[in-house]
Amino acid sequence: MHPAPRALRRAVAAATIALLATAVGCAPQPEEKAADSPSGPAGTTCAKGKLGTKTSGKLTIATDEPAYEPWFKDDKPANGEGFESAVAYAVAKQLGYDKSAVVWQSIPFNKAFAPGEKTFDFDINQVSISDERKKAVDFSSGYYDVRQAVIALKDSKAAKAKSIANLKDVKLGAQVGTTSLNYINDVVRPKQAAAAYAKNDQAKSALQNGQVDAIVVDLPTAFYITSAEVTDAKIVGQFENQGGTPEQFGLVLDKGSALTSCVTDAVDALREDGTLAKLEQRWLSEAVDAPVLK
Repeated sequence: MHPAPRALRRAVAAATIALLATAVGCAPQPEEKAADSPSGPAGTTCAKGKLGTKTSGKLTIATDEPAYEPWFKDDKPANGEGFESAVAYAVAKQLGYDKSAVVWQSIPFNKAFAPGEKTFDFDINQVSISDERKKAVDFSSGYYDVRQAVIALKDSKAAKAKSIANLKDVKLGAQVGTTSLNYINDVVRPKQAAAAYAKNDQAKSALQNGQVDAIVVDLPTAFYITSAEVTDAKIVGQFENQGGTPEQFGLVLDKGSALTSCVTDAVDALREDGTLAKLEQRWLSEAVDAPVLK
């Protein structure tokens, strides 16, 4: 006498399950579940020390070789000395990675922001943020506002320049792919084509050998070169920022990197708590004044 009622109960249960499945399938997901899901292109969160880095548990930071002062000291990025080395470790700490978890990698300046997948998590190497470069890579927010400066041997014609117009007749040089070279071509517009060099060391040698009359570098580098490396040279002057906005150095990341927002948040936090200002004062305090070329 029981089979019929049991069959009926099974039929009712099956129908109920089907209706529930349909309802769940059509219903929107709860907001709290969506909020708990990882964000970013690769589903990465900014959990301290647990980012989706190139090597799990490590943070790979790249820069060029040699690593110039005052950005680095003794050509050793890993020692924490120099403005950019100090900034790199401060960002790493903000992201949850101590010094022992940081791995340094040597990457040529131009390759850092060239198209293609990167082998580093971020690069720090005086790379100015620009719309053109953003087509190939991501940038963090700026960690340093910078101006470009002109260096010339003290007894040269270029050393007497008081304005941009005075530089039009001299031979200028700069490192290839830099905003320094852009300032020569776009702001000075000299009568002679600018000389482009693979590295700043080559530009400095050209200046010392008389192959160029003056070179353009960022202002802190200009102070270091004239005080410690080419002591018979002087800073002729610095350029004003173009377009009313400051030129800024930013950390370079893969295009569409899931780490970009995390690294930007770290840089912003260091700016807000005064860390960047303190590091700038310690390592770049001399780069505060030079004649402005107009």
